[in-house]
Amino acid sequence: MEPVIDQACAAALYAEGDAALDTGASLLAAAPEADDALHRRGEEFVRRAWERGWHPADLVRFVRLELDERRAVLAATLIAAETARYGELPPRWRAQLAELPGAAPRNKPDRFGYVSDLLELYRLLLRLPAIEPVGPVPGTAADHLHRPPAHGEPRMLTRIRALLAKAEATGFPEEAEALTSKAQELMARHSIDEALIAARTRSTETPGACRIGVEPPYESAKAILLDAVASANRCQAVWNGDLGFSTVVGFEADLEAVELLFTSLLVQGTAAMTRAEAGQRASGRKRTKTFRQSFLMAYAQRLGSRLADTTERATAAADTDTDTETGAGTAEGTSGLLPVLAARDVAVTETAERMFPRTTTTRVRGATDLDGWNHGTEAADRARMGDHRKGPHGGPRDGEIMA
Repeated sequence: MEPVIDQACAAALYAEGDAALDTGASLLAAAPEADDALHRRGEEFVRRAWERGWHPADLVRFVRLELDERRAVLAATLIAAETARYGELPPRWRAQLAELPGAAPRNKPDRFGYVSDLLELYRLLLRLPAIEPVGPVPGTAADHLHRPPAHGEPRMLTRIRALLAKAEATGFPEEAEALTSKAQELMARHSIDEALIAARTRSTETPGACRIGVEPPYESAKAILLDAVASANRCQAVWNGDLGFSTVVGFEADLEAVELLFTSLLVQGTAAMTRAEAGQRASGRKRTKTFRQSFLMAYAQRLGSRLADTTERATAAADTDTDTETGAGTAEGTSGLLPVLAARDVAVTETAERMFPRTTTTRVRGATDLDGWNHGTEAADRARMGDHRKGPHGGPRDGEIMA
Protein backbone atom coordinates (compact mmCIF):
# COMPACT_ATOMS: atom_id res chain seq x y z
CA MET A 1 0.00 0.00 0.00
CA GLU A 2 3.02 2.30 0.20
CA PRO A 3 2.71 3.32 -3.49
CA VAL A 4 -0.82 4.57 -2.85
CA ILE A 5 0.36 6.51 0.20
CA ASP A 6 3.29 7.96 -1.70
CA GLN A 7 1.07 9.00 -4.58
CA ALA A 8 -1.53 10.61 -2.30
CA CYS A 9 1.08 12.41 -0.23
CA ALA A 10 2.86 13.67 -3.36
CA ALA A 11 -0.44 15.05 -4.63
CA ALA A 12 -1.65 16.60 -1.38
CA LEU A 13 1.34 17.50 0.78
CA TYR A 14 3.82 19.01 -1.61
CA ALA A 15 1.43 21.24 -3.56
CA GLU A 16 -0.67 24.16 -2.42
CA GLY A 17 -4.42 24.50 -2.64
CA ASP A 18 -7.61 22.60 -1.92
CA ALA A 19 -7.57 20.87 -5.30
CA ALA A 20 -4.31 19.09 -4.47
CA LEU A 21 -5.72 18.07 -1.09
CA ASP A 22 -8.89 16.72 -2.70
CA THR A 23 -6.86 14.68 -5.20
CA GLY A 24 -4.87 13.00 -2.45
CA ALA A 25 -7.98 12.40 -0.35
CA SER A 26 -9.77 10.81 -3.31
CA LEU A 27 -6.90 8.36 -3.83
CA LEU A 28 -6.93 7.36 -0.17
CA ALA A 29 -10.71 7.20 0.12
CA ALA A 30 -10.68 4.55 -2.63
CA ALA A 31 -8.08 2.46 -0.78
CA PRO A 32 -9.30 1.63 2.76
CA GLU A 33 -6.69 -1.14 2.94
CA ALA A 34 -4.07 1.62 3.11
CA ASP A 35 -5.30 2.98 6.47
CA ASP A 36 -2.61 1.42 8.65
CA ALA A 37 0.18 2.58 6.37
CA LEU A 38 -1.38 6.06 6.26
CA HIS A 39 -1.31 6.30 10.04
CA ARG A 40 2.25 5.01 10.22
CA ARG A 41 3.21 7.82 7.85
CA GLY A 42 1.62 10.28 10.27
CA GLU A 43 3.59 8.81 13.15
CA GLU A 44 6.77 9.37 11.13
CA PHE A 45 5.84 13.04 10.75
CA VAL A 46 5.26 13.27 14.52
CA ARG A 47 8.67 11.76 15.15
CA ARG A 48 10.22 14.41 12.93
CA ALA A 49 8.48 17.03 15.09
CA TRP A 50 10.28 15.68 18.18
CA GLU A 51 13.57 15.96 16.31
CA ARG A 52 12.77 19.61 15.57
CA GLY A 53 12.33 20.38 19.27
CA TRP A 54 8.58 19.98 19.69
CA HIS A 55 6.85 18.28 22.61
CA PRO A 56 3.35 16.70 22.66
CA ALA A 57 1.56 19.67 24.25
CA ASP A 58 3.29 22.12 21.90
CA LEU A 59 2.24 20.14 18.85
CA VAL A 60 -1.43 19.75 19.80
CA ARG A 61 -1.61 23.42 20.81
CA PHE A 62 -0.14 24.56 17.49
CA VAL A 63 -2.48 22.35 15.45
CA ARG A 64 -5.41 23.76 17.39
CA LEU A 65 -4.27 27.33 16.71
CA GLU A 66 -3.53 26.79 13.02
CA LEU A 67 -6.37 24.39 12.14
CA ASP A 68 -9.06 23.40 14.63
CA GLU A 69 -9.97 21.09 17.49
CA ARG A 70 -10.87 18.20 15.17
CA ARG A 71 -7.41 18.10 13.66
CA ALA A 72 -5.88 18.60 17.12
CA VAL A 73 -7.58 15.39 18.25
CA LEU A 74 -6.15 13.60 15.21
CA ALA A 75 -2.70 14.90 16.15
CA ALA A 76 -3.16 13.63 19.71
CA THR A 77 -4.11 10.19 18.33
CA LEU A 78 -0.90 10.02 16.27
CA ILE A 79 1.17 11.25 19.24
CA ALA A 80 -0.24 8.55 21.52
CA ALA A 81 0.60 5.87 18.95
CA GLU A 82 4.12 7.20 18.29
CA THR A 83 5.11 7.61 21.95
CA ALA A 84 3.75 4.17 22.88
CA ARG A 85 6.86 2.62 21.34
CA TYR A 86 9.11 4.00 24.11
CA GLY A 87 9.49 1.97 27.28
CA GLU A 88 10.06 5.07 29.38
CA LEU A 89 9.45 8.78 28.97
CA PRO A 90 10.54 11.83 31.00
CA PRO A 91 8.02 12.95 33.66
CA ARG A 92 7.09 16.13 31.80
CA TRP A 93 6.28 14.11 28.65
CA ARG A 94 4.12 11.68 30.66
CA ALA A 95 2.20 14.58 32.17
CA GLN A 96 1.57 16.11 28.75
CA LEU A 97 0.41 12.81 27.27
CA ALA A 98 -2.02 12.33 30.15
CA GLU A 99 -3.73 15.62 29.26
CA LEU A 100 -4.14 14.95 25.53
CA PRO A 101 -7.64 14.50 24.03
CA GLY A 102 -8.88 10.95 23.56
CA ALA A 103 -8.28 9.03 20.35
CA ALA A 104 -10.26 10.03 17.25
CA PRO A 105 -12.44 7.32 15.66
CA ARG A 106 -11.42 6.45 12.12
CA ASN A 107 -13.44 7.43 9.06
CA LYS A 108 -15.73 9.85 10.91
CA PRO A 109 -17.86 11.66 9.85
CA ASP A 110 -17.11 9.93 6.53
CA ARG A 111 -14.06 8.40 4.92
CA PHE A 112 -13.30 11.20 2.48
CA GLY A 113 -13.60 13.86 5.17
CA TYR A 114 -11.44 11.83 7.55
CA VAL A 115 -8.53 11.32 5.15
CA SER A 116 -8.82 14.96 4.06
CA ASP A 117 -8.35 16.00 7.70
CA LEU A 118 -5.36 13.68 8.02
CA LEU A 119 -3.71 15.06 4.91
CA GLU A 120 -4.27 18.65 6.00
CA LEU A 121 -2.71 17.77 9.37
CA TYR A 122 0.25 16.10 7.63
CA ARG A 123 0.72 19.18 5.47
CA LEU A 124 1.03 21.28 8.63
CA LEU A 125 3.39 18.79 10.31
CA LEU A 126 5.72 18.85 7.31
CA ARG A 127 5.99 22.63 7.56
CA LEU A 128 6.74 22.80 11.29
CA PRO A 129 9.69 25.08 12.02
CA ALA A 130 12.59 23.89 14.16
CA ILE A 131 12.38 25.35 17.68
CA GLU A 132 14.78 25.47 20.61
CA PRO A 133 15.01 21.99 22.20
CA VAL A 134 14.13 21.78 25.88
CA GLY A 135 15.32 18.23 26.41
CA PRO A 136 16.51 15.22 24.43
CA VAL A 137 14.37 13.36 21.92
CA PRO A 138 12.72 10.24 23.41
CA GLY A 139 14.52 7.02 22.66
CA THR A 140 17.90 8.59 21.95
CA ALA A 141 21.10 7.97 23.88
CA ALA A 142 20.93 11.55 25.19
CA ASP A 143 17.49 10.82 26.63
CA HIS A 144 18.91 8.06 28.83
CA LEU A 145 21.96 10.07 29.80
CA HIS A 146 20.08 13.19 30.88
CA ARG A 147 16.85 11.83 32.29
CA PRO A 148 16.48 12.93 35.95
CA PRO A 149 16.31 10.15 38.55
CA ALA A 150 12.85 8.78 39.14
CA HIS A 151 11.41 9.81 42.49
CA GLY A 152 8.16 10.83 44.10
CA GLU A 153 7.10 14.45 44.21
CA PRO A 154 8.83 16.34 47.06
CA ARG A 155 6.56 16.84 50.05
CA MET A 156 6.90 20.61 49.74
CA LEU A 157 5.50 20.57 46.19
CA THR A 158 2.60 18.41 47.35
CA ARG A 159 1.78 21.01 50.01
CA ILE A 160 2.07 23.84 47.48
CA ARG A 161 -0.20 22.03 45.04
CA ALA A 162 -2.80 21.51 47.75
CA LEU A 163 -2.70 25.16 48.83
CA LEU A 164 -3.18 26.40 45.28
CA ALA A 165 -6.04 23.98 44.66
CA LYS A 166 -7.82 25.36 47.72
CA ALA A 167 -7.16 28.93 46.57
CA GLU A 168 -8.76 28.15 43.21
CA ALA A 169 -11.78 26.46 44.79
CA THR A 170 -12.69 28.93 47.51
CA GLY A 171 -15.33 31.59 46.95
CA PHE A 172 -13.80 33.90 49.56
CA PRO A 173 -11.17 36.32 48.21
CA GLU A 174 -9.45 36.75 51.59
CA GLU A 175 -8.99 32.99 51.94
CA ALA A 176 -7.62 32.71 48.40
CA GLU A 177 -5.19 35.54 49.18
CA ALA A 178 -3.87 33.83 52.28
CA LEU A 179 -3.56 30.43 50.61
CA THR A 180 -1.76 31.79 47.53
CA SER A 181 0.54 33.90 49.66
CA LYS A 182 1.54 30.89 51.72
CA ALA A 183 2.11 28.84 48.55
CA GLN A 184 4.51 31.44 47.10
CA GLU A 185 6.42 31.64 50.39
CA LEU A 186 6.81 27.86 50.37
CA MET A 187 7.98 27.97 46.75
CA ALA A 188 10.64 30.54 47.55
CA ARG A 189 11.83 28.55 50.56
CA HIS A 190 11.86 25.31 48.54
CA SER A 191 13.99 26.96 45.87
CA ILE A 192 16.44 28.21 48.48
CA ASP A 193 16.66 24.80 50.14
CA GLU A 194 17.34 23.14 46.79
CA ALA A 195 20.06 25.68 46.02
CA LEU A 196 21.80 25.16 49.36
CA ILE A 197 21.67 21.37 49.07
CA ALA A 198 23.11 21.55 45.57
CA ALA A 199 25.95 23.78 46.78
CA ARG A 200 26.77 21.58 49.76
CA THR A 201 26.76 18.37 47.73
CA ARG A 202 28.60 19.98 44.79
CA SER A 203 25.76 19.00 42.49
CA THR A 204 26.43 19.06 38.76
CA GLU A 205 22.81 19.99 37.98
CA THR A 206 22.49 22.65 35.31
CA PRO A 207 19.48 24.77 34.33
CA GLY A 208 16.88 23.20 32.08
CA ALA A 209 13.81 24.52 30.31
CA CYS A 210 10.14 23.83 29.76
CA ARG A 211 7.46 25.30 27.55
CA ILE A 212 4.18 26.63 28.88
CA GLY A 213 1.22 27.40 26.67
CA VAL A 214 0.23 31.06 26.29
CA GLU A 215 -2.84 30.95 24.10
CA PRO A 216 -5.40 33.47 22.85
CA PRO A 217 -7.35 35.37 23.85
CA TYR A 218 -5.42 38.12 25.67
CA GLU A 219 -2.14 36.25 25.21
CA SER A 220 0.05 39.32 25.77
CA ALA A 221 -1.39 39.80 29.28
CA LYS A 222 -0.94 36.09 29.99
CA ALA A 223 2.67 36.25 28.77
CA ILE A 224 3.35 39.16 31.13
CA LEU A 225 1.85 37.18 34.01
CA LEU A 226 4.05 34.18 33.18
CA ASP A 227 7.11 36.40 32.91
CA ALA A 228 6.34 37.81 36.38
CA VAL A 229 5.91 34.36 37.89
CA ALA A 230 9.13 33.14 36.25
CA SER A 231 11.17 36.13 37.46
CA ALA A 232 9.87 35.75 41.02
CA ASN A 233 10.97 32.12 41.00
CA ARG A 234 14.49 32.73 39.63
CA CYS A 235 13.69 31.74 36.06
CA GLN A 236 13.59 33.54 32.73
CA ALA A 237 10.70 33.35 30.25
CA VAL A 238 10.88 33.98 26.51
CA TRP A 239 7.56 34.33 24.68
CA ASN A 240 6.91 33.05 21.17
CA GLY A 241 3.57 34.59 20.29
CA ASP A 242 3.41 32.99 16.84
CA LEU A 243 3.64 29.46 18.23
CA GLY A 244 1.52 30.03 21.34
CA PHE A 245 3.99 29.33 24.15
CA SER A 246 6.71 30.74 26.37
CA THR A 247 9.94 28.87 27.08
CA VAL A 248 10.92 29.09 30.74
CA VAL A 249 14.58 28.54 31.67
CA GLY A 250 15.61 27.62 35.20
CA PHE A 251 16.55 24.86 37.61
CA GLU A 252 14.07 21.99 37.79
CA ALA A 253 12.59 22.80 41.20
CA ASP A 254 11.97 26.38 40.09
CA LEU A 255 10.42 25.29 36.79
CA GLU A 256 7.95 23.12 38.68
CA ALA A 257 7.04 26.08 40.89
CA VAL A 258 6.50 28.33 37.87
CA GLU A 259 4.19 25.81 36.18
CA LEU A 260 2.12 25.36 39.34
CA LEU A 261 1.81 29.02 40.25
CA PHE A 262 1.16 30.36 36.74
CA THR A 263 -1.62 27.84 36.14
CA SER A 264 -3.24 28.65 39.49
CA LEU A 265 -2.99 32.43 39.14
CA LEU A 266 -4.46 32.25 35.65
CA VAL A 267 -7.41 30.24 36.99
CA GLN A 268 -7.88 32.67 39.88
CA GLY A 269 -7.54 35.71 37.62
CA THR A 270 -9.99 34.37 35.04
CA ALA A 271 -12.56 33.60 37.74
CA ALA A 272 -12.16 37.08 39.26
CA MET A 273 -12.43 38.66 35.81
CA THR A 274 -15.65 36.76 35.09
CA ARG A 275 -17.20 37.95 38.37
CA ALA A 276 -16.16 41.56 37.77
CA GLU A 277 -17.38 41.45 34.18
CA ALA A 278 -20.79 40.17 35.29
CA GLY A 279 -21.11 43.18 37.56
CA GLN A 280 -20.18 45.49 34.71
CA ARG A 281 -22.75 43.94 32.39
CA ALA A 282 -25.42 44.26 35.08
CA SER A 283 -24.79 48.00 35.12
CA GLY A 284 -25.24 48.24 31.34
CA ARG A 285 -21.61 48.04 30.06
CA LYS A 286 -20.95 46.38 26.72
CA ARG A 287 -17.16 46.77 26.19
CA THR A 288 -16.31 43.22 27.17
CA LYS A 289 -13.09 42.82 25.17
CA THR A 290 -11.39 46.00 26.35
CA PHE A 291 -12.50 45.33 29.91
CA ARG A 292 -10.99 41.83 29.89
CA GLN A 293 -7.73 42.95 28.27
CA SER A 294 -7.29 45.77 30.78
CA PHE A 295 -8.25 43.53 33.68
CA LEU A 296 -5.67 40.89 32.84
CA MET A 297 -2.96 43.47 32.10
CA ALA A 298 -3.47 45.06 35.51
CA TYR A 299 -3.64 41.68 37.20
CA ALA A 300 -0.37 40.56 35.58
CA GLN A 301 1.58 43.76 36.20
CA ARG A 302 0.48 44.21 39.81
CA LEU A 303 1.26 40.59 40.61
CA GLY A 304 4.75 41.03 39.15
CA SER A 305 5.84 43.50 41.78
CA ARG A 306 4.07 41.69 44.59
CA LEU A 307 5.54 38.31 43.72
CA ALA A 308 9.00 39.85 43.56
CA ASP A 309 8.48 41.41 47.01
CA THR A 310 7.44 38.06 48.46
CA THR A 311 10.54 36.34 47.10
CA GLU A 312 12.77 39.12 48.38
CA ARG A 313 11.34 38.83 51.89
CA ALA A 314 11.65 35.04 51.87
CA THR A 315 15.26 35.28 50.71
CA ALA A 316 16.13 37.83 53.42
CA ALA A 317 14.57 35.61 56.08
CA ALA A 318 16.40 32.53 54.79
CA ASP A 319 19.66 34.47 54.66
CA THR A 320 19.26 35.38 58.32
CA ASP A 321 18.44 31.77 59.20
CA THR A 322 21.53 30.56 57.33
CA ASP A 323 23.75 33.00 59.22
CA THR A 324 22.29 31.87 62.53
CA GLU A 325 22.65 28.16 61.77
CA THR A 326 26.14 28.24 60.26
CA GLY A 327 27.77 31.33 61.70
CA ALA A 328 28.69 32.28 58.14
CA GLY A 329 27.76 35.95 58.40
CA THR A 330 30.34 38.72 58.21
CA ALA A 331 30.40 42.26 59.40
CA GLU A 332 29.03 43.31 56.04
CA GLY A 333 26.09 40.93 56.43
CA THR A 334 27.12 38.53 53.65
CA SER A 335 26.32 34.84 54.17
CA GLY A 336 26.80 31.71 52.12
CA LEU A 337 23.27 31.89 50.70
CA LEU A 338 23.46 35.00 48.52
CA PRO A 339 26.53 33.89 46.53
CA VAL A 340 24.86 30.53 45.91
CA LEU A 341 21.73 32.21 44.58
CA ALA A 342 23.78 34.67 42.54
CA ALA A 343 25.68 31.79 40.92
CA ARG A 344 22.42 30.07 40.01
CA ASP A 345 21.06 33.32 38.54
CA VAL A 346 24.16 33.58 36.37
CA ALA A 347 23.78 29.98 35.23
CA VAL A 348 20.14 30.58 34.28
CA THR A 349 21.02 33.75 32.36
CA GLU A 350 23.83 32.04 30.47
CA THR A 351 21.60 29.10 29.55
CA ALA A 352 18.83 31.41 28.34
CA GLU A 353 21.30 33.40 26.24
CA ARG A 354 22.65 30.22 24.64
CA MET A 355 19.16 29.02 23.81
CA PHE A 356 17.92 32.40 22.60
CA PRO A 357 20.87 34.48 21.36
CA ARG A 358 18.60 36.84 19.42
CA THR A 359 15.75 37.72 21.78
CA THR A 360 14.12 41.12 21.60
CA THR A 361 12.17 43.09 24.15
CA THR A 362 8.60 43.40 22.96
CA ARG A 363 6.53 46.31 24.12
CA VAL A 364 2.89 45.37 24.44
CA ARG A 365 -0.10 47.62 24.26
CA GLY A 366 -1.20 49.12 27.57
CA ALA A 367 -4.65 48.94 29.10
CA THR A 368 -7.37 51.23 27.74
CA ASP A 369 -10.26 50.48 30.10
CA LEU A 370 -9.93 52.10 33.53
CA ASP A 371 -12.65 49.99 35.14
CA GLY A 372 -10.98 46.83 33.87
CA TRP A 373 -7.62 48.04 35.16
CA ASN A 374 -8.99 48.85 38.60
CA HIS A 375 -10.80 45.54 38.93
CA GLY A 376 -7.69 43.66 37.77
CA THR A 377 -5.54 45.49 40.32
CA GLU A 378 -7.97 44.61 43.09
CA ALA A 379 -7.94 40.96 42.00
CA ALA A 380 -4.13 40.92 42.07
CA ASP A 381 -4.18 42.40 45.56
CA ARG A 382 -6.47 39.60 46.68
CA ALA A 383 -4.25 36.97 45.08
CA ARG A 384 -1.03 38.24 46.73
CA MET A 385 0.07 39.86 49.99
CA GLY A 386 2.53 42.72 50.48
CA ASP A 387 3.35 46.17 49.12
CA HIS A 388 2.89 47.16 45.52
CA ARG A 389 4.16 49.70 43.03
CA LYS A 390 1.95 51.87 40.85
CA GLY A 391 2.41 53.18 37.38
CA PRO A 392 2.68 56.90 36.68
CA HIS A 393 -0.08 58.73 38.58
CA GLY A 394 -1.38 55.40 39.82
CA GLY A 395 -2.53 54.38 36.36
CA PRO A 396 -1.66 51.58 33.92
CA ARG A 397 1.71 51.17 32.25
CA ASP A 398 2.73 49.38 29.11
CA GLY A 399 4.47 46.05 29.77
CA GLU A 400 7.66 44.63 28.36
CA ILE A 401 8.56 40.97 27.92
CA MET A 402 11.28 39.03 26.14
CA ALA A 403 10.20 37.49 22.85
